[in-house]
Amino acid sequence: MLKRLNTTKFISIAILSAILFGCGTTTAPVKPEKTEVSLTTVTKSSSQYMALAANEKNKEIRDKYVLLAAHAFINEGNGNAADKTLKSIAQDITQKPELMAEHIYLSARALEMISTYDHALKVLDYPSNWKLPNWQWVSYYQLKAHLYLLLNQPIDQVRQLSLLSQYLPTAEAYEVNDTIWRSLQPINEQTLLSFSNDTANPIFAGWVQLAYIAKHYAIDPNDLVRHLGSWQQLNPNHPAAAKLPTDLENALNTQPYQPKNIAVLLPLTGPRAVVANTVKQGILANYMATGDDSVTLNFFDTATGAQGAYQQAVAAGAEFIIGPLLQSEVEQLQNMTPESPVVTSVDTVASSNGVANTSAVTNTMAVAPTTSVVSKTIPQLYLNHIDTFTADPDKFFFALSPTDEATDAAQRLYNDGIEQPLLLVSNDAVGRRMAESFNTQWKTLTNTPVETHYYDRGDKMKVTVQKALGVIDSKERIARIKAILTPKIEADFRSRRDIDAIYMISASQDLELLKPFIDVNFSVFADPVPLYTTSRSRVEGNSRETAEELNNLTISDIPWLLSPNSETQMVNELWPSWGNSRKRLFIMGYDALDLVGKLAQMRALPGYQFSGRSGMLSVLPDGTINRQLSWGRYQRGNLRPL
Repeated sequence: MLKRLNTTKFISIAILSAILFGCGTTTAPVKPEKTEVSLTTVTKSSSQYMALAANEKNKEIRDKYVLLAAHAFINEGNGNAADKTLKSIAQDITQKPELMAEHIYLSARALEMISTYDHALKVLDYPSNWKLPNWQWVSYYQLKAHLYLLLNQPIDQVRQLSLLSQYLPTAEAYEVNDTIWRSLQPINEQTLLSFSNDTANPIFAGWVQLAYIAKHYAIDPNDLVRHLGSWQQLNPNHPAAAKLPTDLENALNTQPYQPKNIAVLLPLTGPRAVVANTVKQGILANYMATGDDSVTLNFFDTATGAQGAYQQAVAAGAEFIIGPLLQSEVEQLQNMTPESPVVTSVDTVASSNGVANTSAVTNTMAVAPTTSVVSKTIPQLYLNHIDTFTADPDKFFFALSPTDEATDAAQRLYNDGIEQPLLLVSNDAVGRRMAESFNTQWKTLTNTPVETHYYDRGDKMKVTVQKALGVIDSKERIARIKAILTPKIEADFRSRRDIDAIYMISASQDLELLKPFIDVNFSVFADPVPLYTTSRSRVEGNSRETAEELNNLTISDIPWLLSPNSETQMVNELWPSWGNSRKRLFIMGYDALDLVGKLAQMRALPGYQFSGRSGMLSVLPDGTINRQLSWGRYQRGNLRPL
């Protein structure tokens, strides 16, 4: 353990990630030291060290006792006393690097407790020419990495950890390396690329380059091996050159899916055909844009049964299956046993040369099964998700889930530094599920629940907003005072000031009333807080007047809809009646086909993210596709991507 936290000098990185710098003091008795006082161990209480300092005549030893007292105060949870103690010797501390470094370090520790993380980091700065023992550099870089972690600045955290590892024994250094690798995984490729040429810190630059290579070339193991070999030649002394991260080794040994016969299961007839056709058009658009004549694409109708459509696909030689779309259909296939029978013949649904067009790629109806049996597992990307399923290494779940969007929003608000959000939620099933998902993620991040208010449409919406913002209570207090005082006084209501953001979960038709209600119910005595909302709330159309009413509102949506381009223009021209919800389904289909060749590597390498049109996509260990949306803000009557 760190010399400040108990009697050993080094802390394991597993503890660093969870409870860094939070241990208590030890109480093992030590022999009195008359001339040598070590700063590496805290063995007494703060009061004992203060008494020793008061009776010590040697200034250097006295300063050491004061530093040990300050550290004991920190271990006791008394940051204010530690800060006061350190300030008492700040002007005349013995001018030795070891003592001055300890004073800076403990001052930062105290500020972490009583001030801000930024303030602590500003203080925590050692001159590069100081000659210090290893344990002090370990403490220094651990604390800096810890503070950057708390500030959600992973690049700076990794930079400090890469400097830390050189001062640790081999076993602890390996643990640091694992922490570095995990910290780099959520960072996107472009960010990594921008930090990959840091000549001042070649170990840090090497880690960033390795993370970029792993993300960028994971889809093709041959390319990945080649670039890793080049990286190792350029970085022969890098910690990862001798031992690659485990998940990167797994990715190297994982073969990508390269199907030549892809089946798509959708309800192409019946009441859900309109929705399914939108997804189908997205898949076809990608297929035609790719122009790979070696791949055959077949569509199978699930309207009369998902199992029958699946069996048709197997009989037709499918090497990968996309779909089905409906949750009930996913459940049917999840409950199907490996011995489920399959048909032995089926109509061809792609042209002989595999070229996709509206006449060559046709549909087939599900038919009754015969007695043949399924003998192998076919990789499959379901286009929905169910709550209970058995994880399978070749099964994946891709859904435009509102609850996942709410979880992503909680992470966004947390990253934006929001500490006390307020939720205003439509009182319906979807709204309640989204609020529950947001709250679950928020409690995971902060250990505190979110205040949530559910509104009903109509006049009750305004009342809910006023109650949530404390306006009704304020007006009642004003009324009571007016009833007591004469002559009558003029007073304006006050809204609450303890919240720092509002997240609205509403339908688009509600948002046009909900936001104005919020605007007018912030009192003139309080600054309006940031407003966030979901793609479900996005108002259709391009009315500048409506957009101006939404000014300063931050909204999540798929990146394809936040940054109009030639593709969005083409879709608008081909299907002018489509609203945003259907466009999202179109893009879901487009991304689904793109994912086929990437899924195996994405699962093997958790940090591998695919920048899809529907969001930043990654695969969780259970096969669920995690989708991180983009964000935009209404400004001057326009929705602009952030």
